[in-house]
Amino acid sequence: MDAKETAGRAAAAYALPGMVLGLGTGSTVHWTLVALGERVARGERVRGVATSVDTETKARAMGIELLSLDAVESLDLAIDGADEIDAEFRMIKGGGGALLREKVVASLARQVVIVVGANKVVTRLGTTFALPVEVVPFARPMVARRLSLLGCTPRVRVHKDGAPYRTDNGNAILDCSFAQGIDQPAELERAIDTIPGVVESGLFVGLAHVRVVGYDDGRCDVVRL
Repeated sequence: MDAKETAGRAAAAYALPGMVLGLGTGSTVHWTLVALGERVARGERVRGVATSVDTETKARAMGIELLSLDAVESLDLAIDGADEIDAEFRMIKGGGGALLREKVVASLARQVVIVVGANKVVTRLGTTFALPVEVVPFARPMVARRLSLLGCTPRVRVHKDGAPYRTDNGNAILDCSFAQGIDQPAELERAIDTIPGVVESGLFVGLAHVRVVGYDDGRCDVVRL
């Protein structure tokens, strides 16, 4: 069992019978979905709101019942991954392009559990992963200039064949590299949010409650904030 499977399966234990879940996106949460699907196969009803088309597809294949946001006012629990997470549970998310839906779902959840491999835990955000910023395509050039003034180098995300990347919402992503990392994540998140044309940033501050870190040797470290 690798670190991702260790963490993903451990997080599934937080999903109690009858809960309405937020279902995250990514390779670690994939194992949470697998564990939930195994419970469905044993006769348990599992319901949740997916954060991406990819998660919707996987959840349906596993028999997990999907709900739309107009069917729920809140969520009991959201389980998601992160590209980076620090000691204060501040995160960079959006490597899979689902940052907007992930933040909406996290904001609706009474408890947010983050599952990661040990390599995702960092001392300072932005040191191992560029910050994704989802933007309206029309405004992308202007937003890129404004982001540069905040001390980063923005790069337009494209597919391997060079075609423009689009999120499930039809927007573009600028991946922003900070040479020295991000000093004040909360302040930077607020500054980015004021730029016209920005849909959402991949900075997640004050949203996570539990961090589940998996290791390749099968160990799992669980910390509550």
